[in-house]
Amino acid sequence: MFRHQLFLFAILLCSTVSADQRPNIVVIMVDDMGWSDLGCYGGEIKTPYIDSLAKDGLRFTQFYNNSVCGATRASLLTGLYCQQAGHPGDRWNEPKDFRKCVLIPELLQAHGYHTAMVGKWQGRDLAVRRGFDRFFGPNCQGKISYWNAVKANDFYLDDQPWPFPERDFFMTDAFSDHAVDFLTTAAKGPKPFFLYVAYIAPHWPLHAREKDIAIYREQYRTQGWDEWRQSRIARQRECGLLQPGNKPAPQSDSIHRWIDDPDKEWQAERMATYAAQISNVDRGVGRMLEVLRNSDAERNTLVLFLSDNGAAPDGGLRPTDSGFGFSPQSNNSDWRTDGVAIKPGSGPELLPGPHDTFAAYGLAWATTSNTPLRDTKQSAYEGGIRTPLIARWPAVIKTGGDLTRQPGHVIDIMATSLDVAGIDYPSEFQGRRPIPMEGMSLAPIFRGQERHGHEILAWHCSRGRAIRSGPWKLVRPVDDRDWELYNLNDDPGETNNLTEEFPDRVSMMTKEYEAWRLRVGAE
Repeated sequence: MFRHQLFLFAILLCSTVSADQRPNIVVIMVDDMGWSDLGCYGGEIKTPYIDSLAKDGLRFTQFYNNSVCGATRASLLTGLYCQQAGHPGDRWNEPKDFRKCVLIPELLQAHGYHTAMVGKWQGRDLAVRRGFDRFFGPNCQGKISYWNAVKANDFYLDDQPWPFPERDFFMTDAFSDHAVDFLTTAAKGPKPFFLYVAYIAPHWPLHAREKDIAIYREQYRTQGWDEWRQSRIARQRECGLLQPGNKPAPQSDSIHRWIDDPDKEWQAERMATYAAQISNVDRGVGRMLEVLRNSDAERNTLVLFLSDNGAAPDGGLRPTDSGFGFSPQSNNSDWRTDGVAIKPGSGPELLPGPHDTFAAYGLAWATTSNTPLRDTKQSAYEGGIRTPLIARWPAVIKTGGDLTRQPGHVIDIMATSLDVAGIDYPSEFQGRRPIPMEGMSLAPIFRGQERHGHEILAWHCSRGRAIRSGPWKLVRPVDDRDWELYNLNDDPGETNNLTEEFPDRVSMMTKEYEAWRLRVGAE
């Protein structure tokens, strides 16, 4: 009897040790950030802490999202195409239906992980009811202010409403503060942990502190979108993000030359405020990395950093005195922060940044953010669906600073999390029968191997449809336009339409797209 008990105790001890050795996972997602905004992707914005992830880890050059925020989050958390998780994929504000699926935190929590989330949550249930032990953030995205509470933007701490402080609140900092608190507590505990940080920055409105904006003001007054776009292309060529012969997408015909703009100070202020938002996120990332380093958790923590879609073109090319600088509203009476009505419009007399403004930075800067890719958020061109992805995991990713051109998709993050944690995807979970997972683990790529990737990837976006097979991509901007065919290995800017040269491939991929559409329920 004693020998049997000793044997069981030994098994339990081994299981505990094994669980303790499983990696921690930290997923950090930003909102509406372009492909080239980070320093490590060619940008001039100061992002030293995020860049340090790339220096010690791996950058993906062909990683994909779903072109809009809610759809990407649905895929990230479920490992499914967003339509399978109840999100149509072509509208940003649809709630997700998690009854047909299971979430990363639910499975990790059930297998001994401590789970926490900070930031933007768009589920019907509170996050703590869907596998997160801890949660801080808005339960839904309503009318946004980074400075103050705004109607329809309820914040929660775990399952209780969180009262806004009377002063000194700034949303990005509040997210970073709680991420650091959750991470500090988790790192002291016996369990491996999963932390999902879903920043809203740099999504409009352009809100930032004056001291942060001031850092960038002069550089964008001195040089505009034409010069910064060329500067980014040069850095991308230098570091290998753009290969020899790769042609960047041309500038949109609707964008005038910077030299001809009569409101350069206002235009510069918009980009400076946007850059300040990203720098603020970077400081938060630095604080999280410091916790990992000081707690000796750095080596065995997989950190993933990405954006939910490409840069957003909202905001117009010229000043406006109506609406909120990006979309006219018929009634601003309930858009208030700290008792002060938001001032409509944006222009030289109403610069972005303060709490009583509501502006976005417009198509010209968004195109710069997405350099060298074509189009922007909600599009099925690469500028809408391609995201920077940085992976750092010192215990596994041995060579820092490398690039991988192996394609991946946000649906792969579920599969990756389960793979590294040693968990099988279930056929039944808590009375649900989840749809089989679509994602595939990225872990072989982390180990320097060539993974057997997706046969196809496909998208149904509000401004386009697309399917990718190998290097080939078939895309059309809207349903009443013809399909276009591109070889992304040679033409990441989607500049050379090859439909006439390869009609059989167009026909085959059109059929594959239709089969995918019917299978996942894309309407």
